[in-house]
Amino acid sequence: MAGVTAPVLGCVGPPRVLAGLDVLPRLDGDDHLAVHGALPAYGPEDLAGLAERIDLRGRGGAGFPFARKLRAVMRTAGARDGRCAVVVNGSEGEPSCLKDTAVLLHAPHLVLDGALLAAAALGAEEVVVGVTREDVAQSVRAAVAERGPAGSLVRVARLPERFVTGEGTSLVNGIEGRAALPSGQKVRTSDRGLGGVPTLLSNTETYAQLAVAARLGSAGYRTLGLPSEPGTLLLTVAGSTVVEVPAGTSLAYVLELFGFSPGEGVLVGGYHGRFLAPAAARSVNLSRQSLATAGAVLGAGAVLPLPEDTCPAGEVARVVRWMADESAGQCGPCVRGLPSLASAVEELVAGGGRAAWEAVEARARGVRGRGACSHPDGTASFVASAFTVFAEEFRDHALGSGCGRRVRGTLPLHVQEDPERLVVDWTLCKGHGLCVDLLPDVVRLDADGYPAQAVMPVPGRLRPKALRAVRRCPALALRIQE
Repeated sequence: MAGVTAPVLGCVGPPRVLAGLDVLPRLDGDDHLAVHGALPAYGPEDLAGLAERIDLRGRGGAGFPFARKLRAVMRTAGARDGRCAVVVNGSEGEPSCLKDTAVLLHAPHLVLDGALLAAAALGAEEVVVGVTREDVAQSVRAAVAERGPAGSLVRVARLPERFVTGEGTSLVNGIEGRAALPSGQKVRTSDRGLGGVPTLLSNTETYAQLAVAARLGSAGYRTLGLPSEPGTLLLTVAGSTVVEVPAGTSLAYVLELFGFSPGEGVLVGGYHGRFLAPAAARSVNLSRQSLATAGAVLGAGAVLPLPEDTCPAGEVARVVRWMADESAGQCGPCVRGLPSLASAVEELVAGGGRAAWEAVEARARGVRGRGACSHPDGTASFVASAFTVFAEEFRDHALGSGCGRRVRGTLPLHVQEDPERLVVDWTLCKGHGLCVDLLPDVVRLDADGYPAQAVMPVPGRLRPKALRAVRRCPALALRIQE
């Protein structure tokens, strides 16, 4: 599982978030103060003004201005009874990202500083750090304990490791003990979040950058990066190396420095991101403006170069199937649309011809703008970007010639090592077909109306439906095998 992956750390220029980690593997409370110094206090307007002057934006994908979030919580809480909460999103369900994991493992106090700074400014009752990895949870709990009474406001919530866990309503649901799934309601957490109160929710790096800026002040913070985008960025390069770079650094320089090249193209922003062709990857800088000009987004900070010895079409097909399996299983575009899109991409890569190409385009159009969260849109955009950058590759595969290269798994995935299986007892099965009605993405029927396979892997998200199929089978012919 991805939970055992240990990130390698690096930097371009002087580190800020990763400061001190070239000497120590983890900064405990005393080390943290020795490296970063004491944290100044800020009032609510002063903190919002600081975030505004440095143009601090969410580093989890959407890039929403932090000052606007902060002021929205202030406004909503002030109009009610003043109660509010602060949530740190450290879930990082994106397989290609380890930057938030790295900060929480190695410099957790910096994140707690930012979260507690915001909580003090807002008068928040609670700070919750939501994580998915046990080693990360242990690191944060240790940091809270190292703070003594000052850490009493903070608790750590362990959540399931899934792609959709990091969606705002999904995270809040998981923290409150419900299924960590998107609510499908267009409700901002700044209006109603944890416990029904206005909640400031942002990701790990955002709070760490806030803590850095609080110490440096806006003028000091702006000494690195671009005038329009000051400060540093955390990137995960090739799914394993976490790098801190000043905003505006050349993407090609970062890749070369850590032993990579643009290869056949570079995926920037993770699996809801966009591919850059080699020429664009060599010319673009790591800033919102430069990436936007090239049709890309920084997103969750993932940078994934595709080497020339792997098949890009096959790599994309693997990711789309994984994204379909990571569906929340709640709305049609995810339950039906994404598996159909994945199947269409797989058929095209296997030589499905023009009809398969058209099927992919139709399936992608069918899921856009219709999901309960951004997962269907992000997946469809990922496919569209791949079809643009690797058009010739996909065309060759569709026509049956292919590229002749192996799929090396360069794009990392969280793979369940020992998935549960649905097992059919042929001595009891009568071919009623109720199992396929409940599990159309798992069970396929043969020409005689019986399950085509005796043993079928069950994705974790479909376990409840698999259990229901076992209970409802009239012949008692099904069981779950771990």
